[in-house]
Amino acid sequence: MIRGPVLALAPHAPRIAQRHGIPLTLDRPEGVALTFDDGPHPEGTPAVLEILAEHGIRATFFLIGEQVERRPRLAAEIGAAGHEVALHGYRHRVQLRLSTADVAADLLRGLDAIERATGRRARLHRPPYGVYSPSGLEEVRRLGLKPLLWSCWGKDWRKFTTPARIARRATRGLAAGDVILLHDADFYSSRHSHRRTVAALPSILSELKYREIGTVLPV
Repeated sequence: MIRGPVLALAPHAPRIAQRHGIPLTLDRPEGVALTFDDGPHPEGTPAVLEILAEHGIRATFFLIGEQVERRPRLAAEIGAAGHEVALHGYRHRVQLRLSTADVAADLLRGLDAIERATGRRARLHRPPYGVYSPSGLEEVRRLGLKPLLWSCWGKDWRKFTTPARIARRATRGLAAGDVILLHDADFYSSRHSHRRTVAALPSILSELKYREIGTVLPV
């Protein structure tokens, strides 16, 4: 039996994640994956896209359905630029607080919003806060989505962090196969946190290049 409180620790406990088949890293450790949550954002997302384009890097964007509905052209721009569009939910809510029916409805509504905006059906899923409920994980798999959490993060949502700290945390102990978590939006975190992420991103990309770790999409 999968217990909710135990499963909620998966982002921080590799053994728990492995026990329930939730990847924290790439299947094939040939590079690293750069991922962004919570968008699209009218300021943060275009800034991130511009930097990625300058460096010739593709990333994965875990989108929130309600934000996609507000900015469908921006969501389409993400996909048109060659990035992966993935599902973060329709709303940014903790699954443990939702019924099975509510989780299922949220997933379907989010998938529909992304597909209508981008013409693509998302194949990857990451829950808000990285927290799966037992029923939520089952619903994700029932819909044919692949769960993906992360192994490195910049903790860029924090109010008093700095771009330098974000870059250090995101690349600390980085190795091939890692999945980096960042945010291109501040809807669900401290105000203007996306600006610090944007400021940290060139340093993160430079560190990847210095370590000769190629950036690839999750597969």
